[in-house]
Amino acid sequence: MPARVVISPKAAALVRRLQEQYGPLMFHQSGGCCDGSAPMCFRRDQFRVGAGDVLLGVVEACPFYIGGAQFETWAHTQLIIDIGPAGGDSFSLEIPEGVRFVTRSRVFTGAEAADLDTAGPPPRGPDALNVAEAHPR
Repeated sequence: MPARVVISPKAAALVRRLQEQYGPLMFHQSGGCCDGSAPMCFRRDQFRVGAGDVLLGVVEACPFYIGGAQFETWAHTQLIIDIGPAGGDSFSLEIPEGVRFVTRSRVFTGAEAADLDTAGPPPRGPDALNVAEAHPR
């Protein structure tokens, strides 16, 4: 089954550096305006996951959540987390590094989409990581 979210080697290296500095991290992509539509990296204990947030997967030991409405828009694609030049203001932890996380995507093949449909929707809400760990796909 294809991963719903993956990370580029450059972004993975940055996440590892941030983990050394800040400890356990997580990502959230809300779909809000401006910076909210980009993946945001937070300390895991400093962000409250909402009931409608969808756990897409785990990258570099970081759970990656997306807002429920965003998931409906992006459900047919694999999200690829990468880095690009910094721009704008953000609360995301990578900004002092002079870069920002960005989302790239690719459309799932028909076979991949069928596999994901068979597996059912990913878990939602604050307990999604516990559910995913208890019932790995």
